[in-house]
Amino acid sequence: MGGTFISVKDNDLNLAMQAPSLLNPSMHRNLALSAVSYVDGVKFADAAYAHHKGALGTFMAGIHSAQYGSFTETNEFGDIQGSFRAADYALVLGWSKPLNELFSVGASLKPVYSDYYIYNSFALAADLSATYFDTTHQFTVTVMARNAGVQLKNYVKDNNEPLPAEILLGLSKRLSHTPLRFNLTVRNLQKFNLKYDDPLNLGDVDPVTGRAEQKEIGFFDNLTRHFILGAEVLLSKNFHLRAAYNFQRRKELLLDTRTALTGFSFGVGMKVSKFHISYGRANYHLAGGADHISITTNFSEMTRKK
Repeated sequence: MGGTFISVKDNDLNLAMQAPSLLNPSMHRNLALSAVSYVDGVKFADAAYAHHKGALGTFMAGIHSAQYGSFTETNEFGDIQGSFRAADYALVLGWSKPLNELFSVGASLKPVYSDYYIYNSFALAADLSATYFDTTHQFTVTVMARNAGVQLKNYVKDNNEPLPAEILLGLSKRLSHTPLRFNLTVRNLQKFNLKYDDPLNLGDVDPVTGRAEQKEIGFFDNLTRHFILGAEVLLSKNFHLRAAYNFQRRKELLLDTRTALTGFSFGVGMKVSKFHISYGRANYHLAGGADHISITTNFSEMTRKK
């Protein structure tokens, strides 16, 4: 769904890993596992479990990991000394509680650890979100602050780095009497200018200097880089089709000569026996993309007596 998806409140625990206010009692005893095969051998993986505790709310524990593979270690002369691996990890401890029939709030605490051989770092981050869910009109709004926190241990001494904090807004609407649901995610509300000045993004040649001028990014181009548009076809309770378009991803990664499907993502979700299985394909660049797969199950269903 374009990389960020915070505006559907159902029983999918993977969504609660993105926005804690989406946690709800229907996720009680749910286990979610997901993996992403990214470009150049990079692997991402998530695991999460949720438990509902009545008036206290719904709780979640999970982990994010990013594995960047094995690297060859050499000295200054190029002699091979061995090998090492690099990875990032984030523990996710989440909570959510409804305020009434329409509103819910949630928070996640995320200790984050980076291990890059002799360089490592530790940070503490938090996600805060609130969701409005109108079941009558099938309309959802989520407002979220993500990755608010601080780096506690620096990669390099006295070189503190900020966390990638951002404010997001997500909206979804299912059209009445149809299987269609549309989604809009707005990212980086705290920062309007998302321009990336690519020195290779050249335009017209100056007739005086003979040099090609760098293309200017206009207001509308910059504005749309905040948007991710998505659509779902809910053919049945157990079978969904999904697609999304990430404006920023396409603007920054497409090739003018062959635009292809850069920025688009497609997926399918289905229930097989007691397992919900989802697959998605995100197109980052003409050179490659990422394959996503997730499996969710409920322990209550697995142990339920016939």
